[in-house]
Amino acid sequence: MAIAAPPPLNLSPYLDPQQQPHLQTEFNPIKRVPFLSSRNPLLCVCKLHRYNFKCCLPSSSSTNSVTPAQYYSFLDESFWGSRVLTNEELEKFKALESFVYLQELESGSLWVRVMRIEEMDMTVGLLALSFAESMFMSLQYEALLRFFVKQYLIERRASMPHAVTLVGFYREEGGKRAEELAGTVEVCFDKRGANASPPTPTPPRNSPYICNMTVTKELRRRGIGWHLLKASEELISQMTSSKEVYLHCRMIDEAPFNMYIKAGYNVIQTDSIFILLTLQRRKHLMCKKLPVSNSFPEPDMSESGEEPPS
Repeated sequence: MAIAAPPPLNLSPYLDPQQQPHLQTEFNPIKRVPFLSSRNPLLCVCKLHRYNFKCCLPSSSSTNSVTPAQYYSFLDESFWGSRVLTNEELEKFKALESFVYLQELESGSLWVRVMRIEEMDMTVGLLALSFAESMFMSLQYEALLRFFVKQYLIERRASMPHAVTLVGFYREEGGKRAEELAGTVEVCFDKRGANASPPTPTPPRNSPYICNMTVTKELRRRGIGWHLLKASEELISQMTSSKEVYLHCRMIDEAPFNMYIKAGYNVIQTDSIFILLTLQRRKHLMCKKLPVSNSFPEPDMSESGEEPPS
């Protein structure tokens, strides 16, 4: 499994967050199909033109028409009883529910959207395996890691719509393999969605932040990490007026670093060498200012960021 955004996975208060590696257009219109039932998390759609994709977001409408039953099927009922939401938050939930990024790859199709409650366990499994691999931990600790990661995802899920976990599903061309979870990434939009214990160097709390990006091991070198990054940026451009996006990359992770540089990110700060005394890897804090309309070069599979963490 590959990590496309390697800085620390914050499991606070479950684990010390500073020692966890991040298991980090004008598009052709495509008719939006009835999306993602709980039994079939993937769409069976017609082939898309290569490198043409779509981000479906709702047009503006009165918040009076927004109801949980209509728009927020990815949330369980207990969520709605625990918070009082503003009209602005309701509109953001509506946008998250409608968001879908579709991409035709050389070997198959990729869908990226908001993680639904019934997909949490499979996402937990992917992150736990990536975390164990990055820390050279024995798989005998997998159950414990799953517990910590699930608590973290539950905590982060409560931050919606100010932060969100996206999941990508992949279907191989020709239907040789069933649809499968291909990767995941976390996106924070503002200070209300910011993690309580961010890794160093610390990004601005009110700026969008991408983290915890990982790709399934068997699906590396297909550009999936690249498109998780693109999907995150497209969603950020729709959810917030702030266009300066931040992420971390460990200094030892050359492939992800090259991917971020190619995507337009620049290093603005690097951990002091003294961070090694705390048994942490040194990290770069990187930033990109999103253009009004994103335009990405085609991904180079050799620098797609899809390398196992270390």
